[in-house]
Formats: sequence, C-alpha cells, structure tokens
Amino acid sequence: MLSTYDVPAAKLIEKLAKHLKENVDEVTPPPWASIVKTGTHVQRQPENPDWWYIRCASLMRKIFVHGPVGVERLRAEYGGRKDHGVRPEHSAKASGAIIRKALQQLEAAGLIETLKPRGRKVAKAGRKLLNMLVGELQKELLKDVPELQKYQKSV
Repeated sequence: MLSTYDVPAAKLIEKLAKHLKENVDEVTPPPWASIVKTGTHVQRQPENPDWWYIRCASLMRKIFVHGPVGVERLRAEYGGRKDHGVRPEHSAKASGAIIRKALQQLEAAGLIETLKPRGRKVAKAGRKLLNMLVGELQKELLKDVPELQKYQKSV
C-alpha cells in the first residue's frame, strides 16, 4: 500500500482541496481572502478562486510530512524571494495571518491538533482522511499507468 510519501504531492493536494471544499464546512475562505496577498514577496493576490482550499490542503500535507511544526516555520516554507528592484533579493516570509486562520479552521474540523510547546500535528481523523485519499489516488494511478502494478507486486 502506498503512503502519503509515495504519491505525487500535487495530485494529493488537489484531491484533498476538492474534498475540503465539498465536505468540510469548517474550512471556508474568510471575507478578505479575495483581496489579500499571500506574502510581502508577491505583487498580487492569487488568481485561482479556490486558492484557500489549496493552501489548507497543502498545509495539512506539509504538517503530516514535517510535523509537528509551528507557524513561523510554515511562514518560512511558504515564503519566497523579495524583489528590491536593482538591489539584491532577500528571502521574505509568507503571511502569518493566512496560515494561522487556515490552521484554526483545520483544527475546528478536527483534522489537526496542537502540541503546546512544539506546534501542530495531524490528528487521527486527518491521518485517516489522508490515507483514504491516498488509496483512491493509488487506484487512479494504477488505472492510468499499468506499469506501476508490476512495481506494487514486487514491493
């Protein structure tokens, strides 16, 4: 059986974002989500109208892989290079408000939980959801690429 580490991250995040949008009522974009930038290093707001769900799904996967992890480390992960014109570029952190609000919504949904001194980790319900989606994704990948079936039997 494949794990979260074995499936392509982009496909898992896309599937998880779709699930969060359709099935989890606690995860909803705040009113300011349509006009906010995701950090000081970007010039415009995201063009994808579903970017909030994609960010929540990405946060959940990243916490599963690297957890327990705090907001500051996540800000650094989602940050980028700040363009200063003719001066050299430097790294800039992502918006902490976006990450905190998304984590609070995922906590309210019961998908992640807080470990006080260490940050957040994926809760039992979140691990169950990720494993379910990985199983579905595995079936889709085996249908699309039959060569993977030989590899699955040898492992």
